[in-house]
Amino acid sequence: MTANTEKRTVAPRAADLADEVRESAKAGQHAASEALRTFQRAVDEAIPESVQPLRKKIVDAAIELADQLVTAQYEFHRSIVRSADRALSKSDDEQD
Repeated sequence: MTANTEKRTVAPRAADLADEVRESAKAGQHAASEALRTFQRAVDEAIPESVQPLRKKIVDAAIELADQLVTAQYEFHRSIVRSADRALSKSDDEQD
C-alpha cells in the first residue's frame, strides 16, 4: 500500500473515532439525564412536600454532580480523540 493510500485510510479512521466518541458522549448525557429523573422521583416519593427546601437542595446537588460527571466524561473523550489524532498523524508522518 502506498503512503498516499495510507493517508486516505487514516483520515476516515480518525473521523470514525470522533463519531464514536460523540455518540458515546451523547449516550452518557442521556444516561445522566435519566438517572437524574429517577433520582428526583425517588426524592419526591421519600421526602414530603412540607420540606420542599430540603428536597430542592438535594435535587440541586444531584444535578450539580451529574453536570460535573458529564463534563469529566466529555473532557475524557476529547483527550482520547486528541491522543488518537496525534497517534494517527504520527503514523502518517512515519510512513512518508
